Amino acid sequence: MLNVSATRMELLQLRRRVELAARGHRLLSQKRDEISRQLVKISSSIREIRNSVEKELLETTRRFMMARATMEPEDMRAAIDVPTKKFNLAISFASIMSVKVPELTKDISGDIMCYGFSSTSGELDVALRALERAFDNLIELAEREKQAQLLAQELQKTRRRVNVLEHVVIPEIKETIKYIYDKLGEAERDNASRLMKIADIIRG
Repeated sequence: MLNVSATRMELLQLRRRVELAARGHRLLSQKRDEISRQLVKISSSIREIRNSVEKELLETTRRFMMARATMEPEDMRAAIDVPTKKFNLAISFASIMSVKVPELTKDISGDIMCYGFSSTSGELDVALRALERAFDNLIELAEREKQAQLLAQELQKTRRRVNVLEHVVIPEIKETIKYIYDKLGEAERDNASRLMKIADIIRG
């Protein structure tokens, strides 16, 4: 119970506070439910993208190993020593339930194959193209995982606030309101009793 004076003014203020706390609890509960829904949606897409990335990277690694097996080491180094593909990554932010989440936009130019074909294996071509395909999904995976992380953090904070309002703040205020109401009722009964005694004395 809160440490307050048992007055009618305090009672009115506490009633306003409990209404405000109940409204805040309702809004935070809605926010918590929507964040949970968005988190489930993003998590399911992460699973699919991660599976795809793992397959693509496994295929890329296998192709690179085959290319190394069919090429001289110095030819392999010379082929990939001077890349001609340029990559820029821009980060913007979107809002999901007041949570700022990143959105990644890539700008890629040039060709990933930066070598002549006379001293290279066809497996190297296939490996680099596989790496190029995997890169798109890697960027999307990084974006979704960061979004999920930020939403999970916000969900945890929102749950804590909902629990504090539901189990601490609102019960405390209601208990205090009941206490003040009982005290005021007791004071009114005492006053009525005194007035009746005074009336009896006057009549006597």
